[in-house]
Parts: sequence; structure tokens; C-alpha cells
Amino acid sequence: MRVPVDELKKTTLQAILNSGYDAAEAETILDVLMYAQLRGNNQGIIKLTGAGMPKSPAAGEIRIARETKLSARVDGAQNQGMVVLTRATGMALEKAKAHDFGIVGTFNTCTSTGAIGYYASRIAREGFIGLIFAGSTTYVSMYGSYEPLFGTNPLAIGIPSAEKPIVFDMATSAMAWYGILEAKLAGKTLPEGIAFDRDGNPTTDPAAALEGAIRPFGGYKGAALSLIVEVLTGPLVGAAFTGLGDDHKTNWGCLVMAINPELLVERETFLSDVARLTERVKSAKALPGVDEILIPGERGDRILEAVLQSGSIEVEDNLWSALQEVAARA
Repeated sequence: MRVPVDELKKTTLQAILNSGYDAAEAETILDVLMYAQLRGNNQGIIKLTGAGMPKSPAAGEIRIARETKLSARVDGAQNQGMVVLTRATGMALEKAKAHDFGIVGTFNTCTSTGAIGYYASRIAREGFIGLIFAGSTTYVSMYGSYEPLFGTNPLAIGIPSAEKPIVFDMATSAMAWYGILEAKLAGKTLPEGIAFDRDGNPTTDPAAALEGAIRPFGGYKGAALSLIVEVLTGPLVGAAFTGLGDDHKTNWGCLVMAINPELLVERETFLSDVARLTERVKSAKALPGVDEILIPGERGDRILEAVLQSGSIEVEDNLWSALQEVAARA
């Protein structure tokens, strides 16, 4: 069904507040979820349905465990991942503005950070190159295995430009975990080659996939990239990583970097060159049946523009009902 954007935001905000978050936390989470939902990304309101993401009763005060002028390691204290990574992104930007480079790692969270293109985009809009890596508990197998070892381990890169920033955001799994949950909620099957059941048999049943493992995207190359993200969001930031047992369920890590391009070249030259490069790529000779060459992030921006212009968005019926149920809870 089509839902007015204002109604979607109001209902989502109420669902977040009903999950135990204060007003400031709720606004932060709402911003991240709407970034995804209004761009057709499966990291949106689905996160509030089912078991949802209630605020942990163990949540404490977010603190800086270690810091230099260029870096920081942030103890998320079991707070919501979007709240913690939003703060870490702000810290990385502050350091980059002062010293041309900022790197911040987080640990001790155990809930989704949402569409990490949100954070990369924020950094790029400030004129810096942003790199984001996010870990989670075990959902994804290594190439050649059906045992869940890694998180979906997404990475995002934001690059500023004289035109629109380039924002690349991808999971290193064949499908995001919430994409599989979304398919289950909608009563749909998965494409072939996405997942295994618990016994290692290929499956298109999202329920069986959630009990088994998601494949890495792109075979051994995707699996290798997933392993790298595991290193950057586990050992490097002092968070859990595969092989550490139950700690992997409660101690997720993230890494964010902000880089001033002026470390290497003059800023305006860089921005104009990125724009020129983008224009050249878009003007490449297209294959038969291809209407347009798209740059990373462009599809989502187009969807957002169309949604804002119409004032409403298509939401799967079961998903909208589930969100309304959470928003109606006392």
C-alpha cells in the first residue's frame, strides 16, 4: 500500500519511542531508518518489527576508552548501534577537520547500525572521504563452508564531489540479513544461490536460511572481503570476532574513517576531477537494453526524489501492519 511519508515518519518515531529510547536517541534512529526506507534499502522499518530492537536494559553511558588527536576507541556500553556509530562518525569528522584525518572504532554494541551509507554520505557531504565498516554476529559462511562464521559485514565509502557525492554501500553477504527477514515477512522465496539451511543444503526458504547461513557474495572474492571486514571490526577495535563464542553475540564492532583529500591534492581540483570522472563513466557506451549508466548511490537518490515529490511511499502490507502494531503498544 502507499503510505504518506509524514505518516510513515510519525508511526516509525512512535515505534522507536515504544522500544524504550529517549527523544534524542529516537530522532537519531529515525533519521538512519528513514535514510534507508525512503531510498528502497532493506535496512529501514523492518528493523522495528518482530522482536524489533528494544533498548537494552544493560545500556550505560557511552565512553571513550582510548583517544589520540587522530583516533578514538568508543565503548558503546550496550547502546543502540545507530546511536553509537552516529557519535563515532561525528568524532571522526571533528578529528579530520582539525587534523585532516580521523579514525574511530566502536565496540560493545549488539544491535544494527542501519544502512551504513548514511554515515558515509554524511562524511562526504562535509567534503571528506568516508569509510565505514560494520560487524555483527555470525550469519554468513566462508566460501567452501556452510557454517555461519561472519556477520553480513557491510562496508560503505563516501566520496565528495563538485556534483553529488558518490556513496557506495554493500553487504559482503549475498543478501543482507534484513533482506531475508523481509522476504520471510512478505511470504516470498529467496533467489537461488543466496543461502544454506542448517544442514548445508541450498535453500530458497527464508525461514530455513535464517536457521542456516547466508552465502558470501561473489564466491571466494566476497568471502575474502568479508574476512577483511571481520578483522577491521573485530581485532582492530577490540570487539568480538568469529571464534570467540557467546561474546560475538553481545560485542559487535565498527570502524569509521574520515579523510581530508587535501592531504594529497588541492580540494577544489579533487572535487571537480571526481565530477568529471563521474560524467565520463555515465557517458560510457551502454549495452543493448541499458537505458542509463548509474553511479553508486544514484538509484537510491532517484527513489528518494520520487518519494518526496509524490509525498508517499509503497510499503509492503504486512510490514506496515507490523510497524503499526509496535507503534500502538503502550
